[in-house]
Amino acid sequence: MHLFKSLSFCTFSLLLRVLSPASSQTLTPLKEFDVKEAKQAVAVDAQHFYVINNSTITKHAKADGKLVATWDGTKQGIVHLNSGVVIKGKLYCANSNYPEIPMTSSVEIFDVKTLKHVDTHSFGIAQHGSLTWLDQKDGHWFIGFAHYAGKESSEGRDVRWTSLVKYDMEWRQVEAWVFPKNLVDLFTPKSNSGGAWGADGLLYCTGHDRGEVYVLKLPKSGYTLSHTGTLPAPIEGQGIAMDRSVAGKTLLYGIQRSKHIVTVSEIR
Repeated sequence: MHLFKSLSFCTFSLLLRVLSPASSQTLTPLKEFDVKEAKQAVAVDAQHFYVINNSTITKHAKADGKLVATWDGTKQGIVHLNSGVVIKGKLYCANSNYPEIPMTSSVEIFDVKTLKHVDTHSFGIAQHGSLTWLDQKDGHWFIGFAHYAGKESSEGRDVRWTSLVKYDMEWRQVEAWVFPKNLVDLFTPKSNSGGAWGADGLLYCTGHDRGEVYVLKLPKSGYTLSHTGTLPAPIEGQGIAMDRSVAGKTLLYGIQRSKHIVTVSEIR
């Protein structure tokens, strides 16, 4: 049974207001769900959230966290689903062979009503690295590609090679950006694990472990994303999602994998 919890995070919310540097935004925790599968990421639509964990996806009711459906891709060779986003009735999941070398990646696509796997797009050995997250904005795909340090590095590259790449709807590259040095330092030795566009036109990103959400903008010039603020958050890095079904609010879903919890917060 997946239990729903209402949180009274008054003290934590006050702390967020104090600790959020270089930003007038605040992040307030609203609720959480106990979901034993919560280890990698979460996606969300109007009625459900989807917990993504390496080879499996579970569908849950937003009202109480009740399990609705499951999908297991183990027999299909799916080993590392990283994150997902729901767009027009389809769940698009970032898939990779992490931590294997050479890095290979694909987008796996599901019908949210049935959780049936309906399509795929393979990047093969992607020139930019390991696919960790994807989202759409203004008729384009924005995709995060990770590079790592140490034994997980590829071809002599390290976390500095992590990038955000813009594609058209036919998966043709349009532009690309790198992350600022201060965020690269925070990501290291892992990388950028999650990302989602807010209705405010800002990009919200996460690392692999830290309880923080990084607020970014596309630069007015050059090739480096602009870091405008850091929001302490009740998450542990990993894949995040924006609930775009609630008008007038910026609701962020995330996970605490050490406690197997899905969290819901509001950014104001």
